[in-house]
Amino acid sequence: MLAARTAQLSLLAACLALATASAWAQTSPYPVTPEQRRVADQVAGAGVPLAELAPGAPDSHTVQAGDTLWDISKIFLKSPWRWPELWGMNREQIRNPHLIYPGQVLLLVKIDGRARLQLAQGVGGNTAGDAIKLRPQMRISALDSNAITAIPLHLIQPFLTDAVVFETDQLATAPRVVAAQEGHVLLGKGDLAYARGDFGGATDFRVFRTARTLRDPATNEILGYEAPYVGTAELIRAGEDRPTADGKTEIVPATVRVLQAKQEVGIGDRLAPAPQRDLARYVPHAPDKPMAGQIAALYGDALNAGQNQIVALNRGKRDGVERGHVLALWRDGAAAVDKTQDRAEAIKLPDERHGVLFVFEVYERVSYALIISVKDPVKTGDRFTQP
Repeated sequence: MLAARTAQLSLLAACLALATASAWAQTSPYPVTPEQRRVADQVAGAGVPLAELAPGAPDSHTVQAGDTLWDISKIFLKSPWRWPELWGMNREQIRNPHLIYPGQVLLLVKIDGRARLQLAQGVGGNTAGDAIKLRPQMRISALDSNAITAIPLHLIQPFLTDAVVFETDQLATAPRVVAAQEGHVLLGKGDLAYARGDFGGATDFRVFRTARTLRDPATNEILGYEAPYVGTAELIRAGEDRPTADGKTEIVPATVRVLQAKQEVGIGDRLAPAPQRDLARYVPHAPDKPMAGQIAALYGDALNAGQNQIVALNRGKRDGVERGHVLALWRDGAAAVDKTQDRAEAIKLPDERHGVLFVFEVYERVSYALIISVKDPVKTGDRFTQP
């Protein structure tokens, strides 16, 4: 089974490996983990069986602006995320597999029942079938800024602020909205709000409603506190405790301006400093060891989830979960009755793999994942494993 999976993974990483000069690869912001290097070395030059190609895989593909490595991989392979093995096909020339650019032409070469990807010249008269040997070459423009991304970031970017888990119930003591401009109850973009609390020197904030507790479906352990995202705000004037003429203290709250509002901001909403995001680190890869867990919650109020929806997993950093992990989603086998003998007997049907998850945010005890594909509705308690 390992050999078959290794072969299946080979073609995608070649796509990524059709990159550029080692000088540019050294400065790429995309990570290459030791495990990815190990797997690439292990299967260098393998190619894949023709049976592992995607139905209708073309003889060539010209990389377009807006393509992602995930998109290109789906063109050639049945399993688009398994790319490190393919990188091994050109390890001597390519130090970093993440640099691939619009205009490059990828050729699918089929020899002796196996398939490989090679890079066409693109200029100078080469046609599909005239493959060239990959070699480092100098490029004039700063290509790193033009390299295509590993996955379609538009699928997860909306959730990078929406889906948030706090390790402790820290929002309970976070700065809070105490009043609104001109007696308003609900506020939208551009409105002023007044808040009290310790701002910790920050000026940019996300606004949240009261957090709900996330618990492990199996152990009931508290995994974290999920807070519904409301919007963003900026601190424009600090609050103060101002002495009055009669010797008392007058409390003047801080002033914040609502910058974005997914929902209307209201009295009692909490403010948390906005973090910096590193979108370059969302690279699909398999866990390097066995992993299993359950869906702890569905994001939002739905009872079931489907493709391109978000789920919370009951595993996090302490369990080895990483950003970019691809996981298999399993449906619990149904209970049934065997009536083929004289006496009916209760049985349980095997669990069936029916979907793929992509982890995009990881906390200490819980993670968020995007449902990439799924056959049946996903519900709390469904289990996942390494693919």
